[in-house]
Amino acid sequence: MHQIIIKGVNSARLLTGKNISSQQLGRVIPRNVKQFSSLLNNTKATKTQKKTFSIINRAIKREQNNTAISIENVVGATFESSSERFRAGTLFRNTWNHQFRNLSKSYCGKMAPILAPTVKLNNGYEMPVLGLGTYESKDNEGEIAVKHAIDVGYRHIDTAYFYKNEAEIGKAIRDKIAEGVVKREDIFLVTKLWSIHHEPERVEGACRKQLQLLGLDYIDLYLMHLPVAYKYVDEDTLLPKNEDGVLQMTDADYLDTYKAMEQLVKLGLVRSIGVSNFNSEQLQRVLDNCEIKPVTNQVECSPALNQRKLTQYCKERGVTLTAYCPLGRPRPAENKPDFYYSEKTKALAEKYKKTPAQIILRYLVDIGTIPIPKSANPQRITENFNIFDFKLSEEDIATMDAFHTGERLVPFNLIKGQNHKYWPFNIEF
Repeated sequence: MHQIIIKGVNSARLLTGKNISSQQLGRVIPRNVKQFSSLLNNTKATKTQKKTFSIINRAIKREQNNTAISIENVVGATFESSSERFRAGTLFRNTWNHQFRNLSKSYCGKMAPILAPTVKLNNGYEMPVLGLGTYESKDNEGEIAVKHAIDVGYRHIDTAYFYKNEAEIGKAIRDKIAEGVVKREDIFLVTKLWSIHHEPERVEGACRKQLQLLGLDYIDLYLMHLPVAYKYVDEDTLLPKNEDGVLQMTDADYLDTYKAMEQLVKLGLVRSIGVSNFNSEQLQRVLDNCEIKPVTNQVECSPALNQRKLTQYCKERGVTLTAYCPLGRPRPAENKPDFYYSEKTKALAEKYKKTPAQIILRYLVDIGTIPIPKSANPQRITENFNIFDFKLSEEDIATMDAFHTGERLVPFNLIKGQNHKYWPFNIEF
């Protein structure tokens, strides 16, 4: 439908009498032309004012090939003298303030947020290319973080049974649905099967318990958290150890676990399934033997471990790569990681008028990954999301590529130390 859009700062001020930030521009859609004309014509006005309305309406209707009509441009092009433009602008503003006060509040007081672009998965579902990580966000912290994230525009939320926060995450989502901020289908919720539940007979029960904790009817994406199985003791013993403090693992085959996860899709409990912390050979083994393809491989990925080869490998097979720890867990007291505090990153931040975190996240999106930065700080949650109004040049991507060292923050040393056959990092990628 043909619509009138507030397209510039002056247009916004003209119609609302308010200053509107550049982030909000292009998102105020008052009415379509017919409704707008009707409202103006029914407004109590002097003959001069009605004449002004009539002139503007005709000018708007002439813009039939424009899907976004700038009120500022129409007024500017329609009236020759500055006094006429001023009078028209004042008339528009007064009409807006008095006749459309509720509409003004609706659109200008509580704008619909800009959403992240999405990528189509190999099963047809859409996954936002940026998500909120919630590792170590517990108690009220996780709930508050997710609610703020949804208000900002996040629709991709990542959690796990291991994080022990699914109840809070689910509550935050349900509350936002109840408020009318989002519908369930707007949210792309990711959670994970923990390693104590790898025996095929435990998979469905684990998933149902997680749905109960979340308070939701289905999970958008269910991942196998690790290719390595741990000994089951009870539901709360997530890292089972013997009296010597040695992690207790089993030889359960991740392929059997994955086949049990396929049944969850058939039961309607989850829409998509995938893996996490799998190397290329492990992923290929799943692809060679599965009935339902994994849609993503969630792995550690940052400028220090940019996963270029694994990303390409996944892409060639129709699998996305989700990036956890994308910012490398910044430690300001140590000025670590290097890529975050580097003068080169700071120079790029200055060039694009962004922060180092925004440069890093944009880099990861530009090289084809789906970062899920974790934060419980409202300001940083907002900052991390504000990366869709710029792209890095090829030269600047090359600058960020140079930070790659292959060093891991999460090497799973407890598994490595026992030389488990499924420890994923014994090959290059």
